[in-house]
Amino acid sequence: MLNLSTRVANVRRQAQRIAAGMATVAPKIGDTKVSMSLLEPNAYINYQRIEDNLAIVRDRLKRPLTLSEKIVYGHLDDPHGQDIVRGESYLKLRPDRVACQDATAQMAILQFMSAGMDTAAVPATVHCDHLIEAQVGGPKDLERAIKTNKEVYDFLATATAKYGLGFWKPGSGIIHQIILENYAFPGGLMIGTDSHTPNAGGLGMVACGVGGADAVDVLAHLPWELKCPKVIGVNLVGKISGWTTPKDVILKVAGILTVKGGTGAIVEYKGPGVESLSCTGMATICNMGAEIGATTSLFPFNHRMVDYLNATKRGEIAKYAQSFAHNLQADKDAEYDQHIEINLSELEPHVNGPFTPDLATPISKFKEAVEKNDWPAELKVALIGSCTNSSYEDMTRSASIAREAADHGLNTKSKFTVTPGSEQVRATIDRDGQIATFEEVGGIILANACGPCIGQWDRRDVKKGEKNSIITSYNRNFTGRNDANPATHAFVASPDIVTAMAFAGDLRFNPLTDTLTGSDGKPFRFSSPTGKELPPKGYDPGLNTFQPPPKDRASVQVAVDPKSDRLQMLKPFAPWDGKTPEDLPILIKVKGKCTTDHISAGGPWLKYRGHLQNISQNCLIGAINAENGDANNVKNQITGEYDGVPQTAAYYRDHGIKWVVVGDYNYGEGSSREHAALEPRFLGGLAIITRSFARIHETNLKKQGMLALTFVDPADYDKVQPDDRVSILGLQEFQPGKNLTLELKHKDGSKDKISLAHSFNEGQIAWFKAGSALNLMAAHAKAKAQAQAQQ
Repeated sequence: MLNLSTRVANVRRQAQRIAAGMATVAPKIGDTKVSMSLLEPNAYINYQRIEDNLAIVRDRLKRPLTLSEKIVYGHLDDPHGQDIVRGESYLKLRPDRVACQDATAQMAILQFMSAGMDTAAVPATVHCDHLIEAQVGGPKDLERAIKTNKEVYDFLATATAKYGLGFWKPGSGIIHQIILENYAFPGGLMIGTDSHTPNAGGLGMVACGVGGADAVDVLAHLPWELKCPKVIGVNLVGKISGWTTPKDVILKVAGILTVKGGTGAIVEYKGPGVESLSCTGMATICNMGAEIGATTSLFPFNHRMVDYLNATKRGEIAKYAQSFAHNLQADKDAEYDQHIEINLSELEPHVNGPFTPDLATPISKFKEAVEKNDWPAELKVALIGSCTNSSYEDMTRSASIAREAADHGLNTKSKFTVTPGSEQVRATIDRDGQIATFEEVGGIILANACGPCIGQWDRRDVKKGEKNSIITSYNRNFTGRNDANPATHAFVASPDIVTAMAFAGDLRFNPLTDTLTGSDGKPFRFSSPTGKELPPKGYDPGLNTFQPPPKDRASVQVAVDPKSDRLQMLKPFAPWDGKTPEDLPILIKVKGKCTTDHISAGGPWLKYRGHLQNISQNCLIGAINAENGDANNVKNQITGEYDGVPQTAAYYRDHGIKWVVVGDYNYGEGSSREHAALEPRFLGGLAIITRSFARIHETNLKKQGMLALTFVDPADYDKVQPDDRVSILGLQEFQPGKNLTLELKHKDGSKDKISLAHSFNEGQIAWFKAGSALNLMAAHAKAKAQAQAQQ
């Protein structure tokens, strides 16, 4: 029989063994399985990867991390070997999902098909929101769009079914609102083929706008490449109240940073002021962050996100995120590359524009600005909604203003349109009475789609060229963007300011201080708007507009008519011929702002987004020619005759002559549309040489096998004459970090040599040599298949 001391020792050893065993099976965050979306029950949030990656990265960097760094580095493909230097390294990342809107999805899916893939490697969705033109009102506009775009919708419906993507039918709503309601989650990484994808940052997700070729990489199970972002910290103090809204935060930030100040950086909001912002309000701020060129914007996980997740029936995600909260906020003493502070208690409502989203004016000074600049004071149209501002909170606040005006017997003086962001928002505000209020004062309810925000607007109240003013709660206001009229002065503000101004019919009206006259002849001033952050009765989902992938995908046939003028299968671009490009003509020397709207116009051209040959007829037609100040009027250096830009480019191509474009600062800002890169490539272009690029467009050009080059000295732009012949020297030794040389041959026989910088890495140089990233992908896939066949 064992004595007492022996038994005690045995008990201790047994306890130690149990403790050791427990230590080896300690619970991990990944032990809990939570679906990314109720619509994708078998695709799970991977917080374990973030946890594991960050343990490696922290050991390597040995410093505190910002929130965006935690999420981005948490998705590294190779956390051990990845070089990590802000603003320098190219990161290879593994996004959780991909989102595409219908205008860009066409080309993305056509590229995916041409790469020979059979299924999407990550969860992905396509959203039909860009092809619905606003004309008379929601139901009729939607019905017309379904008939007009049937061929494209059939293609997208069958292609998504074939390759395993979710499909949101026309009428379902705007991509970014649908993503926020159904797919965004704290700590996730998503790429989307739309520049306002960062909207999901309102739910603590790193969500970046990209071109379709980047989306194809991820769908094909390749890492996504991103230059390691710098981080801009925006510290919010005070509390938002009264007429000031979350929209005014980003309007203010845009005024501070300008349209290029966020390039290459993630904007990270923090501070005590965050607590006064709703989840959808935070999404608004992140959405319009695209207008400052930011890689993305995001907020730290907080109780407002929990409330929104619960309201959208995603309580399990909320609980899971709460258990992971330590990695959903910045570390103490994390360092930022730039810092901004905004006091929300002192922030005024702002109005930005015209013609650029970074010309920011406080409402107290806006009347003076209108008069000083001779902007048309009469307000023709006021438009609220869009992906930026169409939440339940936005709609109820605007409806409170409309209700007060109606109670004083007023209708809007300006035309007034309302765009619900999703079918869920539309159905909810219809049930709760806000739509009835808008219609009572003369409002027109448009379809759940992008509509006028992207130029899908059959506007008939003014003639093209007629000077006029509109104000919107949208995010972008470049020349001609909303209505294709370059004389339209478009201003951007919160839905509250837009709605109030609609009743005045005058840009000089300040609802905070000015009065209107009611039907009883008495003056009144609007009360501060009121609204509900979330619907008290819960959301009404409305019509079911989602098509999940079928279980049997093999039998699905993708619908593409060879005779179509809307869809066209792609042919590979030719690889680089290995020769030094010599004596090339300059297609156009672009003067001033050149956005992707200037390079590849939207509006009526959207219908050709799946047909590269047809849409290339709009290539650079909005760019201003430095030679003569005209748009779409350039000199053919061979014939000496003037013609449109695409016609001249096609002439060069068809005669075996490569050409270049010379551009100004922030070339290609705005939309993520890769057509702005595909079109010049299709028309025979070799290089785009600028003072600087917008991030997404620069990447898109590289993906399509074009040279994206910048003047080392921006002043060298002025040395280039539109009729010069140019040679690009150094391509035989093309390598990362090594400049190329531009040789200019002027008409008078003189020459200049200019140093050109580039940001190509080894992989991107391989894209150029192969003719495109897609060519290289297809070649690798073919080689892999051949190797497997020989085994």
